[in-house]
Amino acid sequence: QVQLVESGGGLVQPGGSLRLSCAASGFTFSSSAMGWYRQAPGRERESVATITTGYSTNYGDSVKGRFTISRDNAKNTVYLQLNSLKPEDTAVYYCAAIPPYNAYGPTRRTYWGQGTQVTVSS
Repeated sequence: QVQLVESGGGLVQPGGSLRLSCAASGFTFSSSAMGWYRQAPGRERESVATITTGYSTNYGDSVKGRFTISRDNAKNTVYLQLNSLKPEDTAVYYCAAIPPYNAYGPTRRTYWGQGTQVTVSS
């Protein structure tokens, strides 16, 4: 079955860095765009970064220049490097396998991981 397992979260001081990993299985990773999303308490889930099968990337305005998404198809893993962390980056971070779209819409559902907590605090 499909599994997305995130790791690498934790407590970090403002200005610090973390590297999140998401190991995927149960689907063709190299054929799927991937993304990182986050949800803070009392707020809606928001897109942090996405990477296509062709390695094109897109970032949320609040993380541009600080976060970097990457993927390793040989390891079925997507990464998120978080630098210059701020207290407002505190959230649960989720990995997602974004479904391909055709003329009729998404061809499958989005696959989600269980999330990893990132807390930025002094």
